[in-house]
Order: sequence, then structure tokens, then C-alpha cells
Amino acid sequence: MSTTTPPLAGLRVLDLATLFAGPMAATLLGDFGAEVIKVEHPRRPDPSRGHGPAKHGVGLWWKVLGRNKRAITLDLSRPGGRAALLRLAATADVVIENFRPGTLERWELGWAELAAANPRLVLARVTAFGQFGPYAHRPGFGTLAEAMSGFAAITGEPDAPPTLPPFGLADSVAGLATAYAVLTALAARERTGAGQVVDMAIIEPILSVLGPHLTWYDQLGHVQERTGNRSANNAPRNTYRTADGHWVAVSTSAQSVAERVIRLVGRPELAEEPWFATGADRAAHADVLDQAVGSWIAARTRAEVVAAFEKAEAAVAPVQDVRDVLADPQYQALHTVITVDDPELGPLRMQNVLFRLSATPGAIRWAGRPHGADTEAVLTELGLTPAELRALRDEGAL
Repeated sequence: MSTTTPPLAGLRVLDLATLFAGPMAATLLGDFGAEVIKVEHPRRPDPSRGHGPAKHGVGLWWKVLGRNKRAITLDLSRPGGRAALLRLAATADVVIENFRPGTLERWELGWAELAAANPRLVLARVTAFGQFGPYAHRPGFGTLAEAMSGFAAITGEPDAPPTLPPFGLADSVAGLATAYAVLTALAARERTGAGQVVDMAIIEPILSVLGPHLTWYDQLGHVQERTGNRSANNAPRNTYRTADGHWVAVSTSAQSVAERVIRLVGRPELAEEPWFATGADRAAHADVLDQAVGSWIAARTRAEVVAAFEKAEAAVAPVQDVRDVLADPQYQALHTVITVDDPELGPLRMQNVLFRLSATPGAIRWAGRPHGADTEAVLTELGLTPAELRALRDEGAL
């Protein structure tokens, strides 16, 4: 572990959010040195603790999502919990929450109260539909954003139903966007001295990363349809089965790469066709190109295909499951997967921090902590006395 001071050291983040975009944003900040305090309900922990597989009763998703966070409990609907949260907010730089609009205000913990306690605070509000508009008060999850944004409509085979991703795609994209928004607000604070509110609607970031399909429709009336693994913009672009039963993915976004691929598979005459000169025209002849590339790949093992493509400087990648990812030499070289020593589960592997910084790298200091493990320590550091802690427990606020 690096001894260099991480770039976000000294930043204090209160993570009040659950499942999954808000907590992910806090995780990303914690990975680069922010002190993240995870605030959970005393009797209703973050649902991610029980989401997905568990080992010895310990949720594995939480171990990743809760890494680098100190875990405390506060019932924010009780007077003592509210008072403690305001005292914490007075010491913090960022609060991240994902309650339905109006919930914090009902507890007298809205922006007015938080800003009064700390005018430099950045409050990131992460909800399905944003803080206003006709859907603002609806319950929602990332799945709804994947449907509403157009992602599902363009994903899947042409003759099959729209396809949802088998993981929290919209939540993850919104988590990345929220971390970016928080850092942007903090940069603005350096100039103005004042905090502000970040309004993050999960339905928006996934729409932003879908590319120009809104503009295509606006300017050309084009409605993007499902094309399976093919692209309307270039070909060959697909997954192909190898002789040993594996799959590889081929992409030819660049014209030069398309020419190398088609020569590699022994069909150089196709590169001389007038339609081969543009990606869109190649896409219109995808059947011909898929047959040429697919038949060549089908006669060779995955290792032979990858080696030949690499020699030809053509773009290919094996379709890998998690076992392949862990064994992949490029991921190993990048240290993309790291082993973390955990008091509950022992050594466990997870994804490393999102990117590498040459001078001030991030680090995973610990995996997700038990529910409320740091409550007494954090509140004692805040100045609460043993008598005050007992009072909070008696009230049910801890």
C-alpha cells in the first residue's frame, strides 16, 4: 500500500444512501482517500448487505460496496438521530442521500437545515427521477432507467424482446456520474466558498452514455433498433464461436482494421468491393462479412484466433467469464483485482480502484464493515459523551 497522501484525504463524506448509485459514488470517493461514514438505520441496514450471494451469512456485495467506509447507525427520524446527523454534517464536506424527495425535509434535515449547519456542504441527492417533475415521487430503481432511457429498446436480438442488463448498469453509471458531480461542486466551492445541491436523476446518466441516438432522431427521424451483437455503423462486428467451443468478439470501427481482418480471414477480394469503403455500407453487408469471419474463426481454437489477430494488428478479445478475468494476464499486469484481508471472511478478492494515479494513488484499505461497527467511535470523536450515547440508545436512535 502506498504511503503517499491520497488526493481526497481530508474530505469527509456522509453516505446516507442505499442500493446502489449513491453508495457507489461514496465508495469511489473513499477509494481515493475521502473519509466516508456510512450512516444506516439501526434496525434496517442497507439492503445491499443482504443482496445477492452471502458467505457465512455475510453479504459479499456489501464487502465491495462498503469498502473504505466507517459504519455507524442513526435513526434520522428520531430527535436524537437528527441532532447527531446535524453535528456530523457540520464537520463534513459532502452528504449523499437517495431518499424519495421530501423525506429529509420531513425529518427537518433538508437543504435548509444542512446548509445552516454547514454552508460549505455539498448535498448530493440521488433519486430515480430527480427532485421535481411528474415522476419525482415515484419509487424507482436502475432497471426502470434502463427501460425508460432507450437502452433496453436497442439491446437484444431484432426478433427478441428488449433486453435488460444482468447487473446494475444504470445505477453504476449514475454512481460514476454522482462522484463526478460531487467533485465538480467541490471545485466550485474552492472559488465561491459555498456548497450547493447536486440533483442526480438515475434516468439521465444512462441516457447520456447511449451516444447520438437522440440527435439522429432529431435530425434524421432515425429510430435505433435492436441489432443483436451487430452494429449499424460498422462490420464485421459480432461474437464468433471458435473450434474449441469458446467465443471471441471482433470490432472493426476503424476502416484500416476492417481491411486487416478481412485479409486475415482469406477474403481480400471483399475489401475491393465499393461497399467496403464505409462502415455503414459494410454494416449493410454484415451477412457476407459475418460468414467470412465466422467460418475462419470456427476452424481455429480461441488461442489460435487471438494470436493471429494480434499478429495482424486486428481487434479481437475473448468473451471471458469471471474465471477467465481472474486468469487474464492483462488484468493481472494492471492489478485490476486485489486481495483484501477481511476480519469476517479472511482474504477476499474484489475489483481494485477505478483508475491509477502516478503520484497520489487510491487504495482499498478495508472491505465493508459490520453493521454499526464504528458508531461509538465516530460519535465519540464528534464529542458525544458516554451519557449522551446511552441516551441515544435508550431513544432508539442508535
